[in-house]
Amino acid sequence: MAERLVIAPPHGPLSGNISVPGDKSVTHRALMLAAIAQGDTELRGAGEGADNQSTLAAIEQLGVGVLRPVPGIIVVRGVGLYGLKRPQRPIDCGNSGTTARLLAGLLAGAGVEATLTGDESLSRRPMARIADPLNDLGLSLQVSSRGTLPLTVRSAADMARQLEPARAVLRVASAQVKSAILFASLYRRAVTEVVEPEVTRDHSERLLRAFGVRVASSHHYLQPQTAAADAVAPFVRLESPELLRPRLLEVPGDLSSAAFLLAAAVVTGGKVTVTGCGVNPTRTAFLTHLQQLGARVTLRRNRVTTSGEPVADVTVAAGPLKPRSVGGAAIPLLIDELPLVALLAALCEGETRIDDAGELRLKESDRLATTLGLLKAMQVDCEATEQGLIVRGRGGSGWPAFAFDAAGDHRLAMAAAVAALGATGPCTIDGAESINVSYPGFVGALIALGAHVERSQA
Repeated sequence: MAERLVIAPPHGPLSGNISVPGDKSVTHRALMLAAIAQGDTELRGAGEGADNQSTLAAIEQLGVGVLRPVPGIIVVRGVGLYGLKRPQRPIDCGNSGTTARLLAGLLAGAGVEATLTGDESLSRRPMARIADPLNDLGLSLQVSSRGTLPLTVRSAADMARQLEPARAVLRVASAQVKSAILFASLYRRAVTEVVEPEVTRDHSERLLRAFGVRVASSHHYLQPQTAAADAVAPFVRLESPELLRPRLLEVPGDLSSAAFLLAAAVVTGGKVTVTGCGVNPTRTAFLTHLQQLGARVTLRRNRVTTSGEPVADVTVAAGPLKPRSVGGAAIPLLIDELPLVALLAALCEGETRIDDAGELRLKESDRLATTLGLLKAMQVDCEATEQGLIVRGRGGSGWPAFAFDAAGDHRLAMAAAVAALGATGPCTIDGAESINVSYPGFVGALIALGAHVERSQA
């Protein structure tokens, strides 16, 4: 049901300590790998948004048992590498591109026939980028004539090719494409190497290691590289396992969700701490960007979880901001936060460029167009380029009240809510129901930090 938010200017800076839901990206991958582990895997703190629910429903459709003994804990009764069953009907991935793309790789490798579908938004997003490299590895997938869902996985595979070492060279820096190939390669009887144009999120590699799979990578943990290492294209090398060992997995707090609360601190001149937040180096580009803008970022109580993911209590306090453009290798590591990068550019005095971000046009909405629409609603001087945006900030908040339709995009709905905190009057945001895709408790979190939000049916 359509939902509308009306957000009034807060009485003061947003401040406080808060937690966020389990990381959406980690949860997707943990559920799928737990499904093919040899026994029960317990997930603590898994994401509960609609996207993760799509993955949970999908593995159940494949014959995997799921228990919820207490709130916050999911037990997945793994069926082993070869225990997935052919579903009796198409698997509906909802709005979740990660579900569709990673599951396609897993099913293709396992040789399980299935058809994947999705909602209207997901059915517009490209799927040939998954099918093509998997077909090149001797698997069998077919997408629609438009290169989109429905995607059908065939059981037949070129078994001779599954016994030979393989090397996939990706043309697009995509953690989803990389992960789909890695998941399919669990069923090959030889080493598989995936080469990327840029480093992308490494959640799959960390989780595979947690389940006992041998995975090597050139840029493991993104430690500082030597000049010689920097010249090497990023690669991941996987050796096919005999089985995946079940275990207890802690899911870190989702930094991409936390980013909106941390940005709210900057917009309102406040100070917000997100406890137990994931700080995987392939996800912290937004924190680095905040520091480069002039915000104060502090990490405390650092530790590593059983899923291989580092976590910390992350505090962001507002400070004088200066413009900072982004592009190139930073874009894949900032992809979910780019609407916030554009919003924060409006607080800076001077020009900010966002380049090399054409991938945003292929998200739940055309995020370049919808982000531009949000900035224009705020009466910020901005323009689109072929692969990005130019934002000319005037320094500080205080833009006029605005109305905005999030066009079914959860991240734009949350970005608009953060922008409303810097307006001079009440702002209206339609399409706020989309927030449930990733962060059902977002509005409650804003209110807990001091925001004034009213919810109604649009």
